[in-house]
Amino acid sequence: MSAGATLNLYEVYRNRFPSLDSVLLTTRSGETYTYADAESGSARIANYLTQLGLVPGDRVSAQIDKSVEALWLYLGILRAGLVFHPLNPAYTDEELRFFLTDAASALLVCDSAREQTLRDLCNSAGTAHLLTLDADGTGSLMRGARQSSPEFATVQTCATDLAALVYSSGTTGRPKGIMLTHRNLVENITVLVDFWGFERSDCLLHALPIFHVHGLFVAIGCVLMSGSSMRWLWGFDALAVIEALPRSTVMMGVPTYYSRLLAEPAFSAASCPQMRLFISGSAPLLPATFTAFEARTGHTILERYGMTETGMNTSNPLVGERKARTVGLPLPGVEVRVCGPDNCPLAAHAVG
Repeated sequence: MSAGATLNLYEVYRNRFPSLDSVLLTTRSGETYTYADAESGSARIANYLTQLGLVPGDRVSAQIDKSVEALWLYLGILRAGLVFHPLNPAYTDEELRFFLTDAASALLVCDSAREQTLRDLCNSAGTAHLLTLDADGTGSLMRGARQSSPEFATVQTCATDLAALVYSSGTTGRPKGIMLTHRNLVENITVLVDFWGFERSDCLLHALPIFHVHGLFVAIGCVLMSGSSMRWLWGFDALAVIEALPRSTVMMGVPTYYSRLLAEPAFSAASCPQMRLFISGSAPLLPATFTAFEARTGHTILERYGMTETGMNTSNPLVGERKARTVGLPLPGVEVRVCGPDNCPLAAHAVG
């Protein structure tokens, strides 16, 4: 694919959608949202942000709780050719000031409870617009979006245009902005859908946050790229997960999700009659958790490894032996090497 080729992640998703009346996600309370809702909801937001004066390439920072409308916001940003900049709701004002300034954000979307506090911060950071979006879907963003058209012609971005701006954890200094292009995300998600066997008949249990690569690009990406559906939980609650598992086929989680499930006496093989795949990432999975989970359920957790900078790099196999304490082999199109302190490759079985 040439650098100048047109490519928009939303358009790639849109071409994989099933019929628009197919269910995209179902909440714990039983509310359902279809692919048509995603199409119109994201279009309204794309129209509203464009009417505010945002232009392709502008950064939109979002420090908001997980909600269905937050998903529409992400998709609307992609459609408008803007750059999505997700932020942990736990960041302090000073941390937020750094991110807004460094990202040169044109818009911040925040919880309405913080609107007055953050207005002065936006002014000092040079962020021109401030909108609100609460966990219940209310706020100035949706008030404006509801007045906008439910139809929007997706901006024809280039493959190398930014789709998202996310930041490293800052463990070795100030967090660094990681620029993910439409092509980065399309190629990584396409590989994962194929490697993990996603089909339209799948239903992903989604209990992850969506300000992080795992819950946003990997989990939601696999669903949209395969035209499947989600059971949508606002956060991880072991009993809520156990309740949703019988109607799910795939779950993605961090290791603590699986250890917390094992701590529940009600969790057993009978809890997951349709499950075909449990995936773990974002932190090392303890061998004891891997072994206990298999003994309790008959399922071996598939561990994989990725980075914010690269997306997924390696994975245990969908078909074949999955080993505890390993993150598998390189994914198709990925090369991996193990090096010593001198950056020279090591021999097999050496630790680097």
